[in-house]
Amino acid sequence: MSHPKPPAEASRDVSAFLDKVAATPARRQAGRTGRLMFAMDATASREPTWDRACHLQGEMFSATDSLGGLAVQLCYYRGFNEFRALDWCSDTAVLLRQMSAVRCLGGQTQIGRVLKHALRAHHDSSLQAVVFVGDAMEENPDTLCDLAGQLGLQNIPAFMFQEGTLPLVRSTFQQMAQLSGGAWAPFDLNSAHQLKELLAAVAVFAAGGRSALEDLSSRSSDAVKRITRQLKP
Repeated sequence: MSHPKPPAEASRDVSAFLDKVAATPARRQAGRTGRLMFAMDATASREPTWDRACHLQGEMFSATDSLGGLAVQLCYYRGFNEFRALDWCSDTAVLLRQMSAVRCLGGQTQIGRVLKHALRAHHDSSLQAVVFVGDAMEENPDTLCDLAGQLGLQNIPAFMFQEGTLPLVRSTFQQMAQLSGGAWAPFDLNSAHQLKELLAAVAVFAAGGRSALEDLSSRSSDAVKRITRQLKP
């Protein structure tokens, strides 16, 4: 389980992440539903914090309820070579039930499989963003960064949330985020409010782009307001 960060450091992480979301151009086509892939590491190392994490992850989609324009596909890996991609869904209650039904099982990470699935999904129908939450990385960093670069070439930003503080995981996730045009942020359950804000900002961005993010900022904290001020007209 991760340890609480000093308030100043946590605030810098939040601001940096939200600034990056602001700088990411919205690529949703007018009149089309935004599509966001939400992928979870469900291996055994995440079990101690799993229930709280699922609750917070589910809440991110509540911020998009009024937009009527976000479809989410929940993906996860666990156990021995098990990878699941559920049906696309626009109902927050259904998404919450899907997340709550997933249990952790010991196994190796399959982040590469997540990224390959995202590329295939984008080929079938445009994908606005990928969100990944995990605490470990047992694959070749060069291979993962290559796949992240392919996402970047397809204009699919990956927003990488890291639970825990492993240095190699952090450096790899940060490189993957940069190569895809997305951003990295800590997944710190000790800062639940800030984490919910980060997740909601990405969901709103995928659903409605700049205008939706501006509306969110009018009802949110200063951290979200900062990102809208940096958006170009």
